[in-house]
Amino acid sequence: MNRLEKLFIDKPKEVLNIYFTAGFPNLDSTIPLLEAAQEGGADLVEIGMPFSDPVVDGETIQKANIRALNNGMSVALLFEHLKEMRSKVNIPIILMGDINPVFQFGVAEFCQKCEEVGVDGLILPNLPMAEYLEDFKPLFDKHGLLNIFLITPQTSEERIREIDEYSSGFVYMVSSASTTGSTSGITEEMKGYFDRVNKMNLKIPRLIGFGIKDKETFKEASQYANGAIIGSAFIRAIDCEEPTEGAKAFLNEVLN
Repeated sequence: MNRLEKLFIDKPKEVLNIYFTAGFPNLDSTIPLLEAAQEGGADLVEIGMPFSDPVVDGETIQKANIRALNNGMSVALLFEHLKEMRSKVNIPIILMGDINPVFQFGVAEFCQKCEEVGVDGLILPNLPMAEYLEDFKPLFDKHGLLNIFLITPQTSEERIREIDEYSSGFVYMVSSASTTGSTSGITEEMKGYFDRVNKMNLKIPRLIGFGIKDKETFKEASQYANGAIIGSAFIRAIDCEEPTEGAKAFLNEVLN
């Protein structure tokens, strides 16, 4: 069984997904941060593949992307860094990013590398459903990769049900129409959206992202889904002289 699927069986509530950008704050930060996240109590980690023109990322993650690229991070180098990951890290690992670097790397080779290093799933927000089903799903299935789709408050019920049918692992519930890094917290409008999706009785787990930044918002979001995703706040916490200590201190504040 895929680690991600097993996670939601073993822990159906208050799942904490931490996001950070590969190659940030330093080129060699990725593996130490994965270890720190695991030690600090994160249930899974989403590693961002840096890209020069991210679509939905706010200022914090955009700056992390630019810095990671300036540090020299690439998809090929990320796979090199992740080669020894599974000797140290047991929690599920997801790669997230734009589809273009995957095409540039080569889709078949990318999926093969994911399997080799122990990646469990992928979030490729600009991968169309039809293209996924026709061209990508056979490769993902072959290499044991789960594919996570995103939904937003504007996503139709028909589309949500289609995503529920064809997503694997979990559905990424974008909390609002804003970019990442929102500081507004969870609003009544968001709660209405969460309730609407809950009433659909989807079969796949859901994690809420965008605007989740601390213990309070994590706990609140977890009341409406299986857990939540923290990205921008975590990136700000690791942007320091000792990134791993910043990671563990942040996770301690969220979980304890």
